[in-house]
This record gives sequence, structure tokens and C-alpha cells, in this order.
Amino acid sequence: MFASNPLSLSVPEPAFESWLRDGGYLEILDQKTSDLHRLSSSTTTTTATPTDSPAAITTNLFFSLFSHIGTLLSLLTLNPFAKLATDDFSGPTPSWTHGFIGFFDSYSFPSSPSQARLRVHENVKRYARNYASLFIVFFACSLYQMPFALVGLLSSLALWDAFRFYGDRWGLDQSPSVRINLVRIFQCVTAGILLYSNVQMALFSALGVSYAVMIFHASFRKLTPTKQPAQRR
Repeated sequence: MFASNPLSLSVPEPAFESWLRDGGYLEILDQKTSDLHRLSSSTTTTTATPTDSPAAITTNLFFSLFSHIGTLLSLLTLNPFAKLATDDFSGPTPSWTHGFIGFFDSYSFPSSPSQARLRVHENVKRYARNYASLFIVFFACSLYQMPFALVGLLSSLALWDAFRFYGDRWGLDQSPSVRINLVRIFQCVTAGILLYSNVQMALFSALGVSYAVMIFHASFRKLTPTKQPAQRR
């Protein structure tokens, strides 16, 4: 992707990372962070000697465990929709097999909270349409498990469809005050139907499951190039 340049040795590390972010090469920055963490872990393992006490080995294990737990807990504090824009829903849907799911080596545990944040923000933008489709699937499954909620939702839709049909037939557009009062009455009736049929429970369960799937997938999914680099001849 990059031509060899001896001057690149003189570029400071923060400036190089800032250039990668501004240039859109986030997958290189993600891979670089994983490689540094892997190198640090291998160095720590290599420096360990057989004479190390069991207490020291146990301390290293607990430190690694708490580091992973801290990374997972950091996912609860970030806003995955911070960089999401409406244009992210207008593009084509990425492939479910190669793009969204990927392969076994397409996933790795985030080495730090900053890497998890980088992956979540970028993957949410890339796979926004996939996550939206998953929410619709989970919501449909929730309604299938709660038939009474499905009946309530369909009843509300039929109620508003009947209101639009008879409103056009009776000429309610010519009486704005009557139309507004009827709309408010229908809104109250719709809210009562939805609450009584527990549609909100199906909605909240679908939101919870889809949010959890989105967070874990976006944080564990490695960043991949959005465009394949052109081969040099």
C-alpha cells in the first residue's frame, strides 16, 4: 500500500498515527495496535524464567484478566453512535458473509479501551445497515414469541389506516380543528393498545439484544480496508 520511503523513519509516532486517522487507514492503525500488544505480551513471556515464583505468575495472570475485564467494561461507557451519520444508511449493505461476519481470523480481543473505541466507532459506521436489519429480525422474533403484542401492533396500524381512509372520504382536511382533535383521540387509543398488549416489552427486548450484538461484534471485529489497494505494476 505504501512505497518505501527512508524519510518515514523520521516521522514521530503521534504524527504518523494522526496521519493514518486523517487518511482513513484505520485498519492499519488497528493492526498496529494489535501487533504492539502481541509483541509486549510475547516479551513478557520470554523474560519470565523458570525460577519465577508462583505468586509472580499468578499476579501476571490476574493483571491480564483484570485488563481484559477493564476493556470490556469500557464498552459500557462509550457512545457507539458518536460518529454515525445519516449517510451511513444510504450506502449499499455490506456482504453478510465476507463483509459483516468475515472469517475466524477476522476477530480478536481488543488490546485496550482505545482500540475497542476505535473499532466500535468505525464498524458501527460501516455496518449500520446490517445492524439495523438485525434489529428488525430481533423485533420480529420478539413479536413471534409474544402473539398478543403482534395483534396489538397490527391493530394499531389498522386503526390509523382506517383513520386515513375515512378521513379522506369524509373530507376532514376541510375541518382542521376536528382533524386535530380526532388525531389526539386516536393517539391516546393507540398508546393504550400498545401498552395493554406489551408491545413496549418486545421493543425493549429487541433493542437490548441488538445493542449487545452490535457492541460485541463491533469491538471484536477487526477493521478491514474499505477499498482494496490497487496493485502496482
